[in-house]
Amino acid sequence: MAMNSTIQKGYQPGCIGQITGLHARYYSELVGFGMVFESKVARELAEFCLRYDDRRDGLWLARSSQGDLLGSIIIDGMQAQDHGAHLRWFIADAQARGQGLGHRLLAEAVEFCHLCGYRRVYLWTFEGLVAARHLYEKFGFRLVRQQSGSQWGVMVEEQFWELLRR
Repeated sequence: MAMNSTIQKGYQPGCIGQITGLHARYYSELVGFGMVFESKVARELAEFCLRYDDRRDGLWLARSSQGDLLGSIIIDGMQAQDHGAHLRWFIADAQARGQGLGHRLLAEAVEFCHLCGYRRVYLWTFEGLVAARHLYEKFGFRLVRQQSGSQWGVMVEEQFWELLRR
């Protein structure tokens, strides 16, 4: 079933909790991430929102026609000049997967980085997220390194991806 959705830029009341909830539910079911992961997402997302500057940062929310959060993607540009823009909190709700929503969100974020002149965009994820990996590769990201780690509270094969612009 195709789902109508709109993508809106910028903070909206309730989005910190909604984005955190999407992540907590999805990754709990997928790999058993728990309180450590949810707390990390909530804390770091709240910190990001408090220093959000729409000249350097991007926050996009995908919403259903009823207003439900279907997905998000964020570009943290605070250290973009020195280390690159950090792509974070990219997720699509289960009901919206496979309908091009992830592609639309990633396209918004990559275009924003291009318009800002960011030469490097990077992200951390972990092995096994096949659909996300496909999108990263489609947009020109490359897997730079992989290592075992537990930064999200459970041991996984963490992956570091980057997109370089000339």
